[in-house]
Amino acid sequence: MPDIEKETQQSGQAVNKPDAEEASKAVGGEGEKVSQEKKEGAAGGNADNKGADKNPGADAAGQEAASEKDEAAASETASEESSKEAGEESGEAKAEGKKLFGKKEKKKDKAQERIEELEDKVKRQLAEFENFRNRSEKEKTAMYEVGAKSVIEKLLPVIDNFERGFLTVPEEEKDSPFVDGMNKVYKQLITELDSIGVKPIEAVGLEFDPNLHNAVMQVESEEYESGVVAQELQKGYTYRDTVVRHSMVAVVQ
Repeated sequence: MPDIEKETQQSGQAVNKPDAEEASKAVGGEGEKVSQEKKEGAAGGNADNKGADKNPGADAAGQEAASEKDEAAASETASEESSKEAGEESGEAKAEGKKLFGKKEKKKDKAQERIEELEDKVKRQLAEFENFRNRSEKEKTAMYEVGAKSVIEKLLPVIDNFERGFLTVPEEEKDSPFVDGMNKVYKQLITELDSIGVKPIEAVGLEFDPNLHNAVMQVESEEYESGVVAQELQKGYTYRDTVVRHSMVAVVQ
């Protein structure tokens, strides 16, 4: 019995040896595969690590480029917004400037209107003063002429008396000193009146003029035609082209 057990043990051992060897080989192969996979995994890990070591720079550069793009876009947006705000501010400033300019123009227009009103008022006052001065000068001249005319009217009868007196002087006494002295006084008076503008009106031999002559009678005459002054009864005078006294005349009928 012991021999059979030994044989069985030996046969089992013999049978178990190949199995053990195969199992060990299988385990070894699997170990080699595992180790090979580990090596490959390590190599891949190293490669991944290397790629990871290389990719972070690229990722950082990309991130920086993206950030730069974002910053550029943000700056563009900010610049656009600032330009819009500047445009709006400039538009508001222009609108305010136009309002202020319009106010200034209105103020200038009001001031200009006030200036023109005052200038017109001054011109009117100057014109009124000029008219007043001219009117005053005319009134003074008229008053002077009226005063002079009244004095001349009072002197004319004196002249008439001188002339009537000379008509009554006899021929033999015309050369007497008295008559000569009176004649000189008469001529001096006529000269002074002539110097201030008093002149006698011509009548005899001229056509009758109602503006200068006063007809008191009609006469028949062979020397003068009808409507002509034939005789002067009283001498008339003018003062500066104004009739002081009309000539009293007789007109041919």
